[in-house]
Amino acid sequence: MMCSRNLKISVVLILVLVPIISSLPRNHNRNHTLSKRSTFFDLECKGIYNKSMFFRLDRICEDCYQLFRETSVHKFCKQDCFGTEYFMACIQALQLDEEMDKFFTWRDTLGKKK
Repeated sequence: MMCSRNLKISVVLILVLVPIISSLPRNHNRNHTLSKRSTFFDLECKGIYNKSMFFRLDRICEDCYQLFRETSVHKFCKQDCFGTEYFMACIQALQLDEEMDKFFTWRDTLGKKK
């Protein structure tokens, strides 16, 4: 009898809680944006935050890291808001030279340290 009662309570709780939990808003994308934004400030970028520009420049450094598997490359590529020679070297290593002017414009918009 006691087992049956506990089972009924468990089933009722599941039936009530599952729809409530599944209806809660999901902020996975928002959290991702916030973590990228905090990285924007961690890099001491002083300009205008533009999600798509920042993501693309950040992706260059991520791809460069994947190519060389060297953490210092990853760190120095992003340093000074993508304002180091490492960033330029990563653009060249990834054969993105044709887009270099665009990337430098984006970097300046984000606020490369002078």
